Amino acid sequence: MKKLFLIIALLCPLLLPAQEEVFRKIQTSLIEAADGDTIQLPAGTYRFNRALLLDDKKNITLLGAGKNASIFDFSEQIDGAEGLKINRCENVSLIGFTIRNAKGDCIKMLNTSRIYVYKVKTEWTAKPGPRNGAYGFYPVSCTDVVLDSCTAIGASDAGIYVGQSTRVEVRRCEAFYNVAGIEIENCRDARVYECLAKNNTGGILVFDLPELPMKKGGNIQVYNNTVVENNYRNFAPKGNIVGEVPPGTGVLVLACSDVKVYQNRIVNNRTASCGIVSFYLSQRPYRDEAYDPLPQNVEVYNNHFERDKKYKPSKQTQMGLLIWFKLKKDTPFILYDGIWDKDQRKIEENPANICVYNNSNERFVQIDAANKFKNMSRDAGPYRCKK
Repeated sequence: MKKLFLIIALLCPLLLPAQEEVFRKIQTSLIEAADGDTIQLPAGTYRFNRALLLDDKKNITLLGAGKNASIFDFSEQIDGAEGLKINRCENVSLIGFTIRNAKGDCIKMLNTSRIYVYKVKTEWTAKPGPRNGAYGFYPVSCTDVVLDSCTAIGASDAGIYVGQSTRVEVRRCEAFYNVAGIEIENCRDARVYECLAKNNTGGILVFDLPELPMKKGGNIQVYNNTVVENNYRNFAPKGNIVGEVPPGTGVLVLACSDVKVYQNRIVNNRTASCGIVSFYLSQRPYRDEAYDPLPQNVEVYNNHFERDKKYKPSKQTQMGLLIWFKLKKDTPFILYDGIWDKDQRKIEENPANICVYNNSNERFVQIDAANKFKNMSRDAGPYRCKK
């Protein structure tokens, strides 16, 4: 395999090239890379004001000196919305570096197959706020995506987001101080496991949204994760769907079907440790006739739930205010909105096949949102599914 070496003098200021020259060398290497090339990125901090682009390549590896050693800082970005954008590629590996303070998304991957990202970090170093970029890791319309041992900090939408993609693994990753720590949206065949989501607004979100090219995500598994203290204020820009996620959300399944949430440790999330809700709860209009707003075939089992008494539901966002007003201090760990309009079956018959069983500290509520919360029930019996 041919290797391209980017030798950048760092030890002597007199030998340090201008940042524009450093950018030019790296971008030229990305443009001229032949199939099978490894572009090695030595240790150092590089400050760029334009996006790096990798387009229409095969079998390329970007290899840094380590997650905290090779750092690309876009604090002064004036051109492009991403730090690193990868488009129409096949078999790309990103290993051992950091993308920091991008104007938009730190690493965006589009229409690419076989992506492997290992020990890469994305972050915004300012205090979390709506001026931070939207996404840390942002694969969209991709297949065979693996994010392994990565870290995401400070995104105003989602730290680790995978959207409209097939065959996805997010494993052993960490997400801190994002609005959504990890989000799987309109994906099929996705697994999120052995991750840590802490100090986000919401820890792990599994969404299915309307008006998107890829419809009806499903076959999603969320397991063996640690989801703790995701109580950070929601700082998403106005209008974003994640702006409706209340602080204190552990795991939230919104309108997605065929989802399993199991063997997770979900602790000290102040508002909703695990929520299963329809898109109707957002009260957002949509025109997508192919869209199904109701979650179905969702299993929540073998999880450990825990919450210290000092944690009370957040009043931020409409959903948070609703939970606070209806449930006050006694908020069950598992919340189902109880909305069903496909046929005349009653919600007590569990027509959506929502299954809850074998969880420690299993406190459940069905809030009867379709009927203005008139018949809320804490009886999990109809949702045992004979497991």
